[in-house]
Amino acid sequence: MSNQPNWLVVPAVCVPLFAAAPAFAVQYLTAEAAQKLLFPEASTFVTHPVRLDDAQKKAVEKAAGVRMRYPEQPVWQVIADGKPAGWFVLDEVYGKHEFITYAVALDATGAVRGVEVLDYRETHGGQIVNPKWRAQFDGKRYGAALKLDDDIQNISGATLSCKHISEGVRRVLAIHKVALQ
Repeated sequence: MSNQPNWLVVPAVCVPLFAAAPAFAVQYLTAEAAQKLLFPEASTFVTHPVRLDDAQKKAVEKAAGVRMRYPEQPVWQVIADGKPAGWFVLDEVYGKHEFITYAVALDATGAVRGVEVLDYRETHGGQIVNPKWRAQFDGKRYGAALKLDDDIQNISGATLSCKHISEGVRRVLAIHKVALQ
C-alpha cells in the first residue's frame, strides 16, 4: 500500500499531456518561393542587405512610428529583363507571443506589390494569411498611415497580428525611402 496522497495522481497524469502539446507554427512559404510568387517575371534576385547607420535607423523609426530591433534588413533587388523591377524585403514582427515572418514586394517606384506570410508561429490570428486581407497593402506607398481600423481592416481574433504586420509594412516602406530609393 502506498502512502502517497491521491490528489497527486491528477497533476501527474496531466503534466505529460501539457508537455506534449502540439506546436502551432506553420511554414507557408520559403523566401525563394515567396520571391517567385511575388515576382514571377524576375530573372534574378540580387542580395542587397541594408545596414542602417544610426541616423538612418532614427529616420526610419520616426517615419514609421515603430522601433527597429536590428539595423540590418534582408533585402533583394529584383531584376527582370535586365532592368531593376523592384525590391523583395524579408521581415519579422511579433504576433502576440511569437514572431511572424513575412515578405513585402515593392515595385520599382516603391509601391507595395504584395505581402506574403512565410512563417506563422502563433496559436491564434492566422487569418492574416487571407489574400483579401493582405491585398489591402497593395499599392501603398511611403507616407501611407497603414493604421488598423482606419485604412487597414482588423480581423477579430487577430488584432495584434494585423497591427504588427501593418506597422512592419510601414517600416519597410520607410526603409525603402531612407536606404533604397
